[in-house]
Amino acid sequence: MDLKIFQVDAFTSKLFGGNPAAVVPLDTWLPDETMLAIAAENNLSETAFFVKDGDGYHIRWFTPTIEVNLCGHATLASAHVIFNELQLEDALIRFHSDRSGKLPVQRREDSIVLDFPAYAITEIEPSNALAKALGKEPQKVWNAINNGVMAGFETEHDVRGLEPDFQALAKLGYERVYVTAPGETCDFASRMFAPKIGIAEDPVTGAMHCTLAPYWAKELGKNELFARQLSKRGGELFCELAGDRVKIGGNAVVYMKGEICVEAGNEKRAAA
Repeated sequence: MDLKIFQVDAFTSKLFGGNPAAVVPLDTWLPDETMLAIAAENNLSETAFFVKDGDGYHIRWFTPTIEVNLCGHATLASAHVIFNELQLEDALIRFHSDRSGKLPVQRREDSIVLDFPAYAITEIEPSNALAKALGKEPQKVWNAINNGVMAGFETEHDVRGLEPDFQALAKLGYERVYVTAPGETCDFASRMFAPKIGIAEDPVTGAMHCTLAPYWAKELGKNELFARQLSKRGGELFCELAGDRVKIGGNAVVYMKGEICVEAGNEKRAAA
């Protein structure tokens, strides 16, 4: 069986920026172990798979090591493929996930806007182990959803300059480590580390902004926010807090199109 595969740079309007995601449209679901093997073979932070389901699409996301509950950039990449490669004329895509519920995505002029749940955080005592692993002591620390932790720093420069010990971060047990600060050229800046689940540093993380946007909306006293993720590739996100939802807008560019060859449930190498 030959499957289409697309590699898409998400949360950027320029090739080689943002966060690359693989997108695999399916007619029916493959075995979980096959999808995980494809994601491992792609070796990107996420590979998204979706199946047409009624008037919408059932979507799932895999890192090279696990299936995750929610992924923003791979959802944006999937929407870009559906709108531009599969030629959907409607301006609304109704994604849904068994793990995260309804996830509508809308095309608005020159951008794609995700509609994701907003997540709360709980402040905790900073730990020496986290500060040591990050290489700098944060001002505040919070527990975040899905076994995550969020560390707040004073300046964008602090966040940009972090050089974490990824082995030490992985040993802390957090699946995701968010670091953030007020922005100098944006409303707020961030980075995201997830070595425990196979991602040292994620270039741009849409789902993280389900946590960051509500926090910064309260801190800054406004619901519309422009965010930058300060990875080497860099990314730009346009966020809006809308009650218990976060709207996250961005662009995407297709980098590669190809095929995956799968025979009798056994994985073969991708050919692009």
